[in-house]
Amino acid sequence: MTGDGKTIKILFLGDLVGRPGRFVVRDFLKKQRENYDFIIANVENASHGFGLTEKNYNEISEYGIDCMTSGNHIWDKREILNYIDKADRLVRPFNYPNGTPGRGSKVFELDNGVKVAVINALGRVFMAPVDSQWETVADEIKRLKEITQIIIVDFHAEATAEKICFGRFCADLGASAFFGTHTHVQTADEQIVNNMGYITDAGFCGTSDGVIGMEYNTSLNRFTTCIPERYEVADGNVVQINAVEVEIDSTSGHAAAIKRIFCYVDENEKEEDNEK
Repeated sequence: MTGDGKTIKILFLGDLVGRPGRFVVRDFLKKQRENYDFIIANVENASHGFGLTEKNYNEISEYGIDCMTSGNHIWDKREILNYIDKADRLVRPFNYPNGTPGRGSKVFELDNGVKVAVINALGRVFMAPVDSQWETVADEIKRLKEITQIIIVDFHAEATAEKICFGRFCADLGASAFFGTHTHVQTADEQIVNNMGYITDAGFCGTSDGVIGMEYNTSLNRFTTCIPERYEVADGNVVQINAVEVEIDSTSGHAAAIKRIFCYVDENEKEEDNEK
């Protein structure tokens, strides 16, 4: 724990894409885990680029990640239906219809007794139909405010305008931090909006030599031929970490500071270091 009793430091890791994303996060947290009080990662692309297997859920849990958020690809591995209700660290989008397996929000209690609430939601612009996030998330934030002042939102959406507007909406409702996900490109607009830490997109963790974590030639073929082709996770020696850290007052729930993290890791250099 790093908190001084007044503030806690939260790390949010952008979408983990396949094995490269999982492993670069694993290695990053071996050195950085102790610097944070609570760690969240978006894992909807963690297993072969689409969805999350139970094996990978258990693996990622061992990295020291406290909460896993997701998005529209959470159902891509059908086995998710067999374990999602018992996966106590996993949050699926809140604005799926009533009766959908899993939970769209969850309250976590830290060792010092501080409670952190996490909400995941899907956007609707250029996305598959889901329930409106506006009314459902507003009601949920109000409910969670009776439990804790620290409320984190992962908004998984395509359109930047929708993210910006919904972010301000959540800030007005008293959210502590808002992280956009889905587009895999980290934006340079981290800021504090009405006491809430905000970024339009946190980016992704995975192979840099590709297209948002996916193999380049497959992406090229899909764009130039318009013929559907199965995406494959990109392979390469250079991987990247995209993350955001936020410091939050544990009493008021207000964000005190926000900082982007962006770094490359050359796997060849790691291998050379191991040989020395």
